[in-house]
Amino acid sequence: MTHPHPNTFPKLHNAAWPGVVGKGDGGEPPIDLDTMLDLTAAAEVDGVKFDGVDLFLFAPHVDIDSSSDDLKRLAEKVQSRDLAIGLVVAPVWAPTGGGSAMGGAEERRRFLTQLRKGCRIAGELRKLGVRPHGIVRIDSAGDPGAWAQDPEGNTKRIAETFREACLIAADHGERLAAEGEICWGGMHSWKEMVKVLERVGRPETLGFQADMAHTMLYLLGYNAPDSRILPDDVDLSDKNALDAGLRQLTAALRPWTVDLHIAQNDGTVKGAGSHDKTGRHCLPNDPNGKLDIPRHAGFWLREADGALTKACKSICWDGCMFPNEVMMKPETWNSILAAMIAVRDAHGWREE
Repeated sequence: MTHPHPNTFPKLHNAAWPGVVGKGDGGEPPIDLDTMLDLTAAAEVDGVKFDGVDLFLFAPHVDIDSSSDDLKRLAEKVQSRDLAIGLVVAPVWAPTGGGSAMGGAEERRRFLTQLRKGCRIAGELRKLGVRPHGIVRIDSAGDPGAWAQDPEGNTKRIAETFREACLIAADHGERLAAEGEICWGGMHSWKEMVKVLERVGRPETLGFQADMAHTMLYLLGYNAPDSRILPDDVDLSDKNALDAGLRQLTAALRPWTVDLHIAQNDGTVKGAGSHDKTGRHCLPNDPNGKLDIPRHAGFWLREADGALTKACKSICWDGCMFPNEVMMKPETWNSILAAMIAVRDAHGWREE
């Protein structure tokens, strides 16, 4: 009998960092890595389970200064749950020991130091056999307000820092992905994001990470009114208007896209803890959600002519800033996994 879900790629990953991002700082407590791994491993729909997790290289989940023995224990912990590790997030921001990519010499040095540490961890996990594929995620580690004080100069500095980051990543056999999100200066606008990628000019090393919740807000010009694609009075329930906007957006950024976060968004922003406001992540079945998840994922995963890009070996669900009560419910992860499976059914492929 034919399997109802025959595709084996892209691999289906869950992000572990929603357990820490937006937590603490007087808000909800973090959720530890073991719990996030257990919730991920327990989810199952039609006999299909998550293939892996993407990780934030920051304590209390994974210390950026982890020893080789620490990483061996991490690999065993993940493999014991029949999961793999894919993308890892380098903690390049000032509060985590890094610095702004558009800052002064010392800030940029700290940024690159954290990136180097992240690439070292990524490489060791690969050698341990727990990370068959994956990239290292970065962003500008600066906010749009600071960027706006000197747009041209700051974009130039971001590109220069990213070019140095590419040299570090290449030395470690890694590839980088710059996350497009309205809270990162110089990456808060789709036009500026393209400008940065083009100025770096290292597509073999630096690509784009799209998050369906974050990039949808590019259409609305949050933090970048001049780059707004859809009109001020747009009704996001108008499928034709939303599709037209997404076609324009993905035409510009899809050629750079090497990683995709599957997500839902209701057209609003949210911040929690120390995390700046950005695209609100909603549950896949949220009645206010504006995205048709499997169909709109295809705008990123297929060329304009319908051909699969096959650029993303894995796709990941990002549920940052979900309440802990929601995250602790098994049905939350089963509904998310079902949405992920629907995306792979529609836009995946099979490799033996």
